[in-house]
Amino acid sequence: MALRAAIVGRFRIPARVQSLNLDRTSSIQQWSLFNWIRSMSSHGDDHLDKEEVIERVLSVVRSFPKVDPSKVAPDVHFQKDLGLDSLDNVEIVMALEEEFKLEIPDKEADKIDSCSLAIEYISNHPMSG
Repeated sequence: MALRAAIVGRFRIPARVQSLNLDRTSSIQQWSLFNWIRSMSSHGDDHLDKEEVIERVLSVVRSFPKVDPSKVAPDVHFQKDLGLDSLDNVEIVMALEEEFKLEIPDKEADKIDSCSLAIEYISNHPMSG
């Protein structure tokens, strides 16, 4: 994902203002091109809503082998409330990266020690999917 973002970030597509063409075939072709360009963009409207992020984060944490699923809630702390150690914390963050298909830098990953911080980070990340 990081490689794709680095490559896509280097491309620039020049924009031109064109006069409105009322020819139906031409406008359909332009619309198709527009949708294709948007599909290649990482800034589309398909960003996850917070409710979906909460649901998926909690699901990842509940599925972790050392966690009692009944104790998992959006405000739970990995070490204080669930009794996990720092290695478990790293494994949960890695599972979240895989679930949301994103790469969390080490500096940011070290800060994620609760469900609420994971939810906040992922819901604000433009590349989460």
